[in-house]
Amino acid sequence: MTDPLDNAVWHALTGPQHDVAQRNASAARYEPDVAPFAALPDEPSAAAWDDLRALVGPGNGAVLFRAEVDAPDGWEVLWRGIGFQMVATTPPPGAARDGAGVTPLGHADVDDMTDLVARTRPGPFLPRTITLGTYLGVRLDGKLVAMAGERMRLDGFTEVSAVCVHEAYRGRGYAARLVGELVARVCARRETAFLHVVGDNAPAIALYEKLGFVVRRTIEAAGVRAPG
Repeated sequence: MTDPLDNAVWHALTGPQHDVAQRNASAARYEPDVAPFAALPDEPSAAAWDDLRALVGPGNGAVLFRAEVDAPDGWEVLWRGIGFQMVATTPPPGAARDGAGVTPLGHADVDDMTDLVARTRPGPFLPRTITLGTYLGVRLDGKLVAMAGERMRLDGFTEVSAVCVHEAYRGRGYAARLVGELVARVCARRETAFLHVVGDNAPAIALYEKLGFVVRRTIEAAGVRAPG
């Protein structure tokens, strides 16, 4: 690997997000109530895998999220999933940047955010995920019906994540408005926005393409269990 986006978790945890990392030499992971991901260097050695085993504990699991996951003998692969990594190559269209109806979300909103994530399942959102960056939402009559936010951060890049809309409120442009506002903020910091999407989620991919994202590469997620 030569591009940090191929191994974004590692470059986030050893870079701008080191303050929410647990580290053991050549292995790292987010604090367990922040995000579920662990990471190894771009070219992990046998010693790095040993470091990860010591970090998570023998017989325990880890979630790796990188270009490829090639676990050595003794490690059990529990599951695998393939998705696309997309990068914003242009600023979002003006219509997606008006920010109308968008409100910042904070710690007081975490219960509502967790409920929405459980209902829509955009990906993991844990009690302290909100500390990773800006989260925005749309409320109607006090009810949180849509949200999106910033998760991984590495030098020059910020990931847009947790994009979800309550099923009763889809088709109103909320996802586009939230993602557009987040991308505009990332661009204002002279960073590049990126995101991850399940490979068969055609509606989401089409939306992101309209907002200026292009597919950069496939990314693999895998749950692995350390030798016991």
